[in-house]
Amino acid sequence: MNCINFIVPMNPCPCGHYPDMARCRCAPYEVRRYLGRVSGPILDRIDICVEVEPLRFRDMIEKPAGESSAQIRERVLAARKMQSDRFAGTKLRFNTDMGVADVEKYCRLEEKERNYMERMFSVMHLSARGYHRILKVARTIADLEGSTGIREEHLAEAICYRYNGGQDI
Repeated sequence: MNCINFIVPMNPCPCGHYPDMARCRCAPYEVRRYLGRVSGPILDRIDICVEVEPLRFRDMIEKPAGESSAQIRERVLAARKMQSDRFAGTKLRFNTDMGVADVEKYCRLEEKERNYMERMFSVMHLSARGYHRILKVARTIADLEGSTGIREEHLAEAICYRYNGGQDI
C-alpha cells in the first residue's frame, strides 16, 4: 500500500484571524460558510485536523515545559517498533496502511470502548470511513503510550483530531 502524507493549510475564515476575536472581523455565519467550502468527503479522508494557535513572542524565547525532542523521538521509535512487530509477516508497515479488514483485526475494542464509539458514531454523524480513521489514529496514540489495547481516552483524543465542521462557532 502507498500512503500519501500531505499537510493542507487553510485560513479558518475570510480574514484569516478566527478564533482570535480581537482581530477577526467575520460574522459566525461567514466563518461557517468559509469552512463549508471544503467538501465533507475530502475532509473525511483527512486523518488529523489540528488548529494551530498564533505563536506569541514569549513562547519563542522561553523554554517550553514538557517532553524534549529526544524523549518524543524515543516514544515514536518505540511506537514504530510496536507497529513493526504487529505487522510482521504482512504487507503492512504502519497503522495508516490498514484497510477495513485490518482495522477490524488490529483495532479491536473492548465493550466499554465499543459503546463509547457507538455513541460517538451517532453524535458526530460519522461515516464508515471516518469511524475507521478514528480507530487507526487511536491505535497510533495507544502505540505512542506503549499500550497494547485501545482505551477510551485514546479514542477521545483521536476524535478531537477530527474536523468538527465549525460546529463550535
